[in-house]
Amino acid sequence: MVFWSAATGLAVVALLFFERMGLRAGVWLAKPLASTAFLAVALEADALATPYGRAILAGLTLSWLGDVLLIPRRSPRQFLAGVASFLLGHVTYAIAFVTRGIDTGAASVTAVIVFALAALVLRWLSPHVGADMKLAVPAYVLVISLMVIAAVGTYTHLGNAWIPVGAIGFYLSDLSVARDRFVAEEFVNRIWGLPLYYAAQVVLAWSVLAEGVLAG
Repeated sequence: MVFWSAATGLAVVALLFFERMGLRAGVWLAKPLASTAFLAVALEADALATPYGRAILAGLTLSWLGDVLLIPRRSPRQFLAGVASFLLGHVTYAIAFVTRGIDTGAASVTAVIVFALAALVLRWLSPHVGADMKLAVPAYVLVISLMVIAAVGTYTHLGNAWIPVGAIGFYLSDLSVARDRFVAEEFVNRIWGLPLYYAAQVVLAWSVLAEGVLAG
């Protein structure tokens, strides 16, 4: 698992280099490699052996697909398909967390905070979002908010700190994608968003191993 985690990190470094230099062929190589490596982390953690692991692996697979679909920068259809893939990935993660059990008190407190943040995010993005995305963006923000709430709720119920760390990291990395797509397309969005995103996926993959330790 350490090997594949490191491989993800190295591929992300290469991805940032290719992004900075504008080498799209390099992006097409490095991005799928980075995403495939986080899948390998989950598989090495024996994700197929448990319902939780299989759900996380499904979420990682949908994220892998979203990564590939978002490589083209001038294709609205592929962007929407990528967003849909990530949205389903968030749903899958949320299902994985909920099936572990939820501390409803902690989830309720988290919901107040997360939905307040969601309102701020939507207010920030609203002037920049076109008519074709007016429904998709709020729906996406709702789903990722529910995923974070479920992550915190299940952590306070059964432990496994990898879960909220990964979920929150994924949530925050989505803000860089939103800024890049709707507000300002700049390399600075990718220089912090991509490492955070890939680190979050690796953390969620490691949560499968931690789950096995807790069950043991």
